[in-house]
Amino acid sequence: MSTDTVRAGAADESAGLRREQRGWYVYDWACSVYSTSVLTVFLGPYLTSVAEHAADADGYVHPLGVPVRAGSFFAYSVSLSVIIAVVVMPLVGSAADRTGRKKPLLAAAAYTGAAATTGMFFLDGDRYLLGGALLVVANAAQSVGMMLYNSYLPQIAPPEQRDAVSSRGWAFGYAAGSLVLVANLVLYSAHDSFGLSETAAVRVCLASAGLWWGAFTLVPLRRLRDRHARVDRATAPGLRQLAATVRDMRRHPLTLAFLLAYLVYNDGIQTVITQASVYGSEELGLGQSTLIGAVLLVQVLAVAGALAMGRLARTYGAQRTILGSLAAWTLTLAAGWFLPARAPVWFFVLAAGIGLVLGGSQALSRSLFSHLVPPGKEAEYFSAYEMSDRGMSWLGPLLFGVTYQLTGSYRSAIISLVAFFVVGFVLLARVPVRRAIAEAGNPVPEKI
Repeated sequence: MSTDTVRAGAADESAGLRREQRGWYVYDWACSVYSTSVLTVFLGPYLTSVAEHAADADGYVHPLGVPVRAGSFFAYSVSLSVIIAVVVMPLVGSAADRTGRKKPLLAAAAYTGAAATTGMFFLDGDRYLLGGALLVVANAAQSVGMMLYNSYLPQIAPPEQRDAVSSRGWAFGYAAGSLVLVANLVLYSAHDSFGLSETAAVRVCLASAGLWWGAFTLVPLRRLRDRHARVDRATAPGLRQLAATVRDMRRHPLTLAFLLAYLVYNDGIQTVITQASVYGSEELGLGQSTLIGAVLLVQVLAVAGALAMGRLARTYGAQRTILGSLAAWTLTLAAGWFLPARAPVWFFVLAAGIGLVLGGSQALSRSLFSHLVPPGKEAEYFSAYEMSDRGMSWLGPLLFGVTYQLTGSYRSAIISLVAFFVVGFVLLARVPVRRAIAEAGNPVPEKI
């Protein structure tokens, strides 16, 4: 084979990877609107208000006969969705690695979540059970879809490009969240001009996120390629497959140590994302327009933060940059305890602090983990990662909900989350990532 032929083949392969990377970015563009508009902004306060409308004189609803404070119903629903995802993700991840057919599984997860989100248009009156059910389905489906999406990263980006590619993916997601939130803010603020009630405007915003998710998912489904399966293993039921994955990870204890650290600190991140709007509306007495504006600020700054932290990682390494972000998270969240009620300016300051570290800490964690995955087990290992990313964060919402149920104070609930960042920092600092990458059988980048 001539040198020119080899060069042409390498150029074609490089062009193909760039095309896949661009399609890969678009899935973050598609599904991040669910995270932003639905989970972070609208659904928490709205589902809480629906539950309060259905509550008894003591402020409790009774799903399946269990007394639950209306203010805790949203947090408990998030936790339930995660428990279901924990069962489903290892099964799907193993099937993806065994068959090599990730795209059909990604399509099924994406359109299940998009359909459930679109169905939130019918959430009104006292239909809190409908809202809880749709949340559980949509959130579990998003976790499965993101697991499959993340598992493409080691296949579409060589080691030296992964921090940058991962950061761009997060930046695309936050850019989409910002764009749709602007439209949401216009619709919600001027709902009378559109002939809509306030609740109808919220329902339209919820449903539009599902339509957006479904429409833009078509792009990655066209551009991403399925690879030949490199693992030949029978698929076990969900919990058994999870146990099998964890047993396999015991052969890579440093990978497992990183995952444990990530599980802890990301639990705190995900809980802040899902509960911040409830804290702002219920504890600080802020209006929906203020909450939308604050989350929009987070989205805009998260784009810049993700790209800036990607550059910092090239100089200082991903691990050190993540540790710095965790210190910033701790200080920012602790400051949230002191926020005065009905003071939007200080809430915007807090939102700015969160935005600057949010995207980068998540993007770099994803790219760092991709170096720790043994070749051929990407989807299976990323199923475990996704439990930590948007999956295993059931403890934070549960703690948040239980703390509020016991104390009746959202301030007590929010300050309890500081522990996740402190413990996660300590655990991550103890992981020798260069040795972990080598023991996983992957090349070690110059800066990590």
